[in-house]
Amino acid sequence: MYILFYSIFGNLQTTTLSILDMKVNKFELDQTDRTILNMLIKDAKTQYIKIAKKCNMTSAAIYKRIRNLKSAGIIKGSEIKIDSKNIGYPTLAFIGLQIDLISTTTHIDVFNKIKDVLEITECYDITGKYSLFVKVYANSNEHLKTIIVEKIQSIKEVTATETFICLEEGFIRQLPF
Repeated sequence: MYILFYSIFGNLQTTTLSILDMKVNKFELDQTDRTILNMLIKDAKTQYIKIAKKCNMTSAAIYKRIRNLKSAGIIKGSEIKIDSKNIGYPTLAFIGLQIDLISTTTHIDVFNKIKDVLEITECYDITGKYSLFVKVYANSNEHLKTIIVEKIQSIKEVTATETFICLEEGFIRQLPF
């Protein structure tokens, strides 16, 4: 299966994914790779020695496998998760954007304008009623309204928006291995 998408940075990217045979970008995942990934998904700070013991390997071998997983694009980095409520951004919303591209405008141009709105943390090019779907954090509903009216709807290619305020975050997870 080929997946075609625009990253939030406007780069057109493709990836190959076949969950059934666990081949990703022509990289064959074996059981050791899956064990490593599952351990890192649970805690990205897991020490290599702990992973090595679980896999009956040396730390150097685990290091090499993780480096190979990164080189193959399977591991895309690690991140710190910040609780938005604890830093003053309790309002989470998803907004569908209808886009009308002007003859001189491309999706990349629109992505770059969306990227300039710092409260937007994710942006997806989708099919259906909307062209783009964004995830937005705000410090209040009034702040959210300002983001929508002054920052998003002021982009000339945005012809309509529909906002979905999140009442409670359910869960976020990685694909299982």
